[in-house]
Amino acid sequence: NGKYFIVGYSGTILSSDDGNSWTAITKNSGTTNGLAGITYGNGSFVTVGDSGTILTSKDGETWTLATSNTSNGLTAVAYGNGKYIAVGYSGTILSSMDGISWITRNSGTSTGIYKIVFGNNIFVAVGLSGLILTSSDGISWATQTSETSNNLQGIEYGNNKYIASGASGTIITSQDGYSWILSNSGISEHLINVDFLNGKYFIVGYSGTILSSDDGNSWTAI
Repeated sequence: NGKYFIVGYSGTILSSDDGNSWTAITKNSGTTNGLAGITYGNGSFVTVGDSGTILTSKDGETWTLATSNTSNGLTAVAYGNGKYIAVGYSGTILSSMDGISWITRNSGTSTGIYKIVFGNNIFVAVGLSGLILTSSDGISWATQTSETSNNLQGIEYGNNKYIASGASGTIITSQDGYSWILSNSGISEHLINVDFLNGKYFIVGYSGTILSSDDGNSWTAI
């Protein structure tokens, strides 16, 4: 909605119009729980974090605590197909139409889930031990074969391809979210997050690692 947002430890929420000058949001719920993920959709911001914390906001300045019905830590949230989907530890998946009322969904696993993305009309979530879950509606979830047992911590969709990254330099790619293949990163550092910007894929990780790729297959260390 025309702004950058960053969330973090101790209930921290920062906003910026240009990415250079940042303002701490003071009119929040007063939570001191760590916040781990944020998204925008359907006119609302939603951020999630420790101990099942979910905050919502219409303007990004005044935040309201929502009831998540879980005490599990939440690690990420995404919006798509008219739904917000939050994921977290112990296989936690929650769905909401408005960001305020949340329903617990059966993920079929007790494995921790780290990140979720919506692309090509499906949700794809990744987590511990190579976990990949997919859903077209955010309600029914299926486990896919990831071709790795390493923890997966980042995922993005762009240019008709999903890219997931994780421990020990792991990168896997998929055209549809269901069938995955390994990509050679050329490194052994843990890879934490993925983004698609200006026609390129970028992955960041431990020890200042930054990788870029035009196609998701061949990667160059920056």
